[in-house]
Amino acid sequence: MIEKIKSLSKDTLIYGVNTIVGRFLGFFLVPFYTNKFLPEEYGIITIIYSYIAILNVFFSIGLESGFMKFSSTLEVGSKKENFSNPYFIVLANSFFLSLLIYIFANELTGVFQVSSDYAYLIRYSAVILFFDTIVLIPFAYLRLKNKAKSFAGIKIINITLNVILNVVLILYYNFGIEAVFISNLISSAVTFFLLFPVLKDNITFKFNKELIKELLRFSIPYIPAGIAANLVQIIDRPILKYLTNDETVGIYTANYKLGIFMMLIVSMFEFAWRPFFLNNAKEPEAKRIFSKVLTIFTAFSSMVFLVLTVLIENIVMWDLPFGSHLIGKAYWSGLEIVPVILFGYLLYGMYINFMAGIYIEKKTKYLPVITGIGAAVNVISNFILIPEYSYMGAAISTLISYFVMTAGIYTVSQRYYRINYEYKKLISIFVILFSLTGIYLFVNVQYELIWFLKLIFPLSFIVIIYFFGILNLKSFKEQNS
Repeated sequence: MIEKIKSLSKDTLIYGVNTIVGRFLGFFLVPFYTNKFLPEEYGIITIIYSYIAILNVFFSIGLESGFMKFSSTLEVGSKKENFSNPYFIVLANSFFLSLLIYIFANELTGVFQVSSDYAYLIRYSAVILFFDTIVLIPFAYLRLKNKAKSFAGIKIINITLNVILNVVLILYYNFGIEAVFISNLISSAVTFFLLFPVLKDNITFKFNKELIKELLRFSIPYIPAGIAANLVQIIDRPILKYLTNDETVGIYTANYKLGIFMMLIVSMFEFAWRPFFLNNAKEPEAKRIFSKVLTIFTAFSSMVFLVLTVLIENIVMWDLPFGSHLIGKAYWSGLEIVPVILFGYLLYGMYINFMAGIYIEKKTKYLPVITGIGAAVNVISNFILIPEYSYMGAAISTLISYFVMTAGIYTVSQRYYRINYEYKKLISIFVILFSLTGIYLFVNVQYELIWFLKLIFPLSFIVIIYFFGILNLKSFKEQNS
């Protein structure tokens, strides 16, 4: 068992280098934007990108997941057919939808909740969506073939180019918010050309009807599921704007993005986790491995949650070059939502763990129901909580939604692919986490602790889980013997 877990850890670290470098280069843009744009201007960028996130689901139609499932087993068709068939479907669908959005951009400004003056931004978005979608299958191919260095290199080039273009266009050419979209468009187009060798080596014009049928049967549920999952992540912004204003949306979004630190952990894990459980699903001890993985993930992400919760104010207020901060001072009033967002991402990481059973047993038909309930809970709770608690209400709504989705996917997964998780250890981790967090919040309000005293709490977490044997080397060796 320990060798399998070491392998997963190694893959997670490989993808982690790419994810961390890429995300932090991208996150550099948050202080840059919040120090250069007014909250209402940043709010417009946020709203449009929220709709781009939803539209991504309609563009990809779940075929990235279908490709990974069927290409990993080659149940139907050849290697090239398993690459080309989903790719051409995605290509045709993306071109058609992008063309529609581009042509009807003026009419869509109302849907995007922006002035007709910004129709040109929607046209940029249509082209961005096209390029971002037609690279999904090539990127998934690199993951499946364990070509992590190529994957990471291209991703980092994309983000680096995006950041450089933003800085040049805004600082030196005095562009406004359109610079954000132009930079994204160019970097996405360059990414496509960098992946062209993958296309050239794997394309065939032979179509396999049986494969296409199986791909669509597996992938189609990802459309409503993906829409609902994206709604959970971004529907709070449009509702927040409807119930408040652009300034509130800008403050909320800037602080929401501080959750990137936990999202990094989840993203690193997710990139490695899907190929890992697909390749190990038929191993005799697969379920024991998956159980241990959840315990390790929960313990590690809980420690990260505690570190960030106690230090987030200090991190944000550090002075950066050019007299700026991680986010502008005008946005600091929203820092209270950060722990809520962090814990939401932790729950989402558990959701990804539980997804293995549904994926292995091809029970994707349940995903729309699970995520749909989560999205419905999100919308309802947003309308209930935002009028009373403003952006804190939006943050709490997102947390509730992730809890509902995690509970739902756990229930369904256990029905078809039962895993005996280490429940006592998981409960202990959360009891320790909540206790230390509660003590910190109480003490910090009373005494306003300096940063190095705050570190006592995450260090205590590490000591306690080790002392009680929740996570230690001995337990690994015993289960490996």
